[in-house]
Amino acid sequence: MYQHHQFLKEVVYTLSSQYKMIERPPTVLEHQALGEAVGWGEVDLEMTEQSIANSVYCVVAISEGKVIGMGRIVGDGAMYFYIQDVAVLPEHQHRGIGKNMMKKMLTYIKGHCSEGAFVGLFASHGKEAFYEKMGFEDHPPGMTGMFMVMDKSL
Repeated sequence: MYQHHQFLKEVVYTLSSQYKMIERPPTVLEHQALGEAVGWGEVDLEMTEQSIANSVYCVVAISEGKVIGMGRIVGDGAMYFYIQDVAVLPEHQHRGIGKNMMKKMLTYIKGHCSEGAFVGLFASHGKEAFYEKMGFEDHPPGMTGMFMVMDKSL
């Protein structure tokens, strides 16, 4: 059975004199603050806690001791990987932080996937070009990105 990535020790990567990247999950409150800062709105903290705990792999970006960016991989760890929750505080964007987090996550996937594995993501509106530079493509008409949000009251 697949075991999710265990963050037994934090591995720190220096991006610049101002920024570091650490292999670890964001805390629920860090996730909430970053999501709100980039316009994702409010989230259910209990659901977020469970979701983060089930991540395959995570990185956070740090500046002056504060988390200013995050990225997660979710999936089955073999055939399907989804890059999720890539966010950088607006005042720290366009400095290579998101790019470095993406590179680290893609390196993780390359080291843990089978040949032909699927790597997907949903890009926020206006961020498509960022992900295209990382090798992601839109695949119509043969494939469409679709999703649903569960409403348990129905």
